[in-house]
Amino acid sequence: MLRTITLIAIVAISFSLAFGQDDSKVPCRIIYVPTEQVVVEKMLEMAKVKKDDDVFDLGCGDGRIVVTAAKKFGAKGVGIDIDPARIKDSLATMRKAGIKADLVDIRQGDALTVKDLERASVIMLYMLPEFMEKLEPQLKARLKPGTRIVAHDYPFPNMEPDQVVEFETGGSRPKFLYMRTVREAKKK
Repeated sequence: MLRTITLIAIVAISFSLAFGQDDSKVPCRIIYVPTEQVVVEKMLEMAKVKKDDDVFDLGCGDGRIVVTAAKKFGAKGVGIDIDPARIKDSLATMRKAGIKADLVDIRQGDALTVKDLERASVIMLYMLPEFMEKLEPQLKARLKPGTRIVAHDYPFPNMEPDQVVEFETGGSRPKFLYMRTVREAKKK
């Protein structure tokens, strides 16, 4: 019953977004779907995360990406999520993994308004297409050359990825990862 109600709500939101509303004023849909650990590992591998990286996870969910980056590579992480329940989940993930706040900073907030996004050397995200469209101009304007961006399942609409990986995890469908490295702006 709960799944039916959730599905109806998602369909209703999708229709309201598709018909007659100004996209800039419509908030992005928020749907929490945990990223499987095998996908997390592949995302971090694609980004070639190292100890001196600042990994930002926009819409961090339970924090597993930034916690894995800290635990496996010693990288610093910043996880941002708008949902207070996800913040609690992220803090629990940190405690369980023995990761301290000097390595991972979990913040409650809008992932479209991150004040220090320029600090990131790696951006990870698993967000729906309308979020990707709204975030893309910020990334183009704010990120420094060399920053690596890895998106799970949904690419940016106007940024060609450097690499696309499709792989099976044993689930109901294949996973897609889109990786792009920010380049120097072309001189005119």
